[in-house]
Amino acid sequence: MTVLFADLVGFTARAERLDPEDVRAILNPYYTRLRSEIEAFGGVVEKFIGDAVMAVFGAPVAHGDDPERGVRAALAVCSAVEEMNTDDSALDLQVRLAVNTGEAIVSLDAKTELGEGMVAGDVVNAAARLQTAAPTNAVLVGEETYRATRTLVDYREAEPVVAKGKREPIRAWEALTARMGPGERATNAVPMIGRVHEVAVLHRLLDGVVAERRAHLVTVVGEAGIGKTRLATEFTAQLEHEGIQILRGRSLPYGVSTLYGPFSQHVKQFAGIFASDDSPSGHEKLRTALAEIVAPEAVAELASHLELLVGFGADGEVADRQILFLAARRFAEALARDRPTVLVFEDLHWADAGTLDLLEVLATRIRDVPLMLLALARPDLLLTRSGWGGGLPAYTALSLETLSQEDSKELAAQLLGRGAASSEAPRVAETGEGNPLFIEELAASVVERPASARPDLPTTIRELVSARLDALPSAERPVLLDAAVVGKVFWRGALERMGGNGANLSEALDLLEARDLIRREPSSWIERDEQFAFKHAMIREVAYATLPRAKRKERHAVVAGFLEEATGDAGATATALAHHWRQAGDSQGALEYLLLAADQAGRGWAKDEAAALYGEALALIPEDDVERRRSIARKQALALVALTHLMDVRRP
Repeated sequence: MTVLFADLVGFTARAERLDPEDVRAILNPYYTRLRSEIEAFGGVVEKFIGDAVMAVFGAPVAHGDDPERGVRAALAVCSAVEEMNTDDSALDLQVRLAVNTGEAIVSLDAKTELGEGMVAGDVVNAAARLQTAAPTNAVLVGEETYRATRTLVDYREAEPVVAKGKREPIRAWEALTARMGPGERATNAVPMIGRVHEVAVLHRLLDGVVAERRAHLVTVVGEAGIGKTRLATEFTAQLEHEGIQILRGRSLPYGVSTLYGPFSQHVKQFAGIFASDDSPSGHEKLRTALAEIVAPEAVAELASHLELLVGFGADGEVADRQILFLAARRFAEALARDRPTVLVFEDLHWADAGTLDLLEVLATRIRDVPLMLLALARPDLLLTRSGWGGGLPAYTALSLETLSQEDSKELAAQLLGRGAASSEAPRVAETGEGNPLFIEELAASVVERPASARPDLPTTIRELVSARLDALPSAERPVLLDAAVVGKVFWRGALERMGGNGANLSEALDLLEARDLIRREPSSWIERDEQFAFKHAMIREVAYATLPRAKRKERHAVVAGFLEEATGDAGATATALAHHWRQAGDSQGALEYLLLAADQAGRGWAKDEAAALYGEALALIPEDDVERRRSIARKQALALVALTHLMDVRRP
């Protein structure tokens, strides 16, 4: 959760000297403007407290980049207040803002319009403390927010904030300005690793486009963080050296966006039109640029239609959308007729339906010119447009998979460098499970924090996964959360025992598999039961953390009961049973299975594991049960002695 606090500076004292109606006349436009800025970035205003505002990003739906949204919204509020003062010099409003990120308890049933709190937790308290310490007309952020956005926003480290009730001062940074637009990401300085085949495929497809003078739509599909943008950047950078024209456009997840957003950006990029240009300048630039690629008699009509398509034309209209789509086609054909061209459509999964329709029209209708339409999208696109690419004369879907273990290790090693953290490369590679973004964030966490201070996943990774889970339909999400209680591997029978998953459990599991969140295993550890596994350990971890502690406790007890019945004498699942009973709050049940597992480990000469399990068992036995503690301690000592002998034997 990311929390934003904003408070007017010195307004309470000023309000005491004003008539109540004058106070309301000032605050109402202020509240309206702040709500507008916050909601534009996907935030929710939780409450107004006097002249203070609290907003949350990440509830009721996580977006995957909530810290970034919160900081951008705070900077936008600063600009909005400055603009309000410029428009009315008598206002002279001053504001302090803070943004903080962390875990929180969220009440989705809270009636925020009645003043009920949606979010509770230390993240809120820390945000309030940061806000009181923020400089006037500035934004102060906490450590998690800073770490999640440090590559996107310029910061200046501030003095740590001494807060009541905190053992240590709160580290803080002042947000200065965003380095790039929403959705844009800086390219990592580390060379791209493990995408040789994919780059070769793109080059081969472009060679065909140029040789045969035909349009070709290529969609690169992959999960968040898998490297779609990096692949496209590397590919197009090579093309620019060859004189091939590249135009880039992206769909935005929030904020100010226009219909046909990516294509609008293509047109404006070609014509050199900036957001700061007024309408007359934009009109003139577009006509001048078009005059270089189309016949003089066609410029006026094509320009007028393109202006309507990209939201630049304030006057006029056309009979139907196909006229505007024809103008887009004529523009793209004219571009590519001049020289081979690649139009890049980034983040197509966020595109409006009109953009998707336009792209399909361009791919279907354009003839006799060397044009590649390169789209980058998450698998969500294929869920909203299941027939995407079907029936097109030239279409290729390029699936971007996770990096191999060898490539993951190489990437981790490159990121960690040759310092003290380099030894962590294998662990970072294994934990990242082939996702370049995960590996980058984990490596950054290793470099920046000592091992004792990083028990959790980096915030950005948690949010990427959390955003997917929050977006699941109501019939699928509870099933996934229940499965997370069982473990990375789970069984249909356990989900049935938990109940509450409805009669369509089979359908829910099929849909979760279609979303590539879980995988159906070819064989099962439990006879006559279907076995599944989470595709990614991080998906399971975030899903598990989503459940409140009380519900986890109930479900662990159900899972333990299921395993006891399904696995006979439970010897094969003793450690799992011990875990579930312990999480269910049944220490006696956990102790029984810990001892069973320890004995089994000892018999199997896994003496190190046996000693560890006996140690866990000792922690569950009351101090006054002296006889039992002595017996188990003796077994642990024997296991440790045997382990010492084993280590001696293994030495050359």
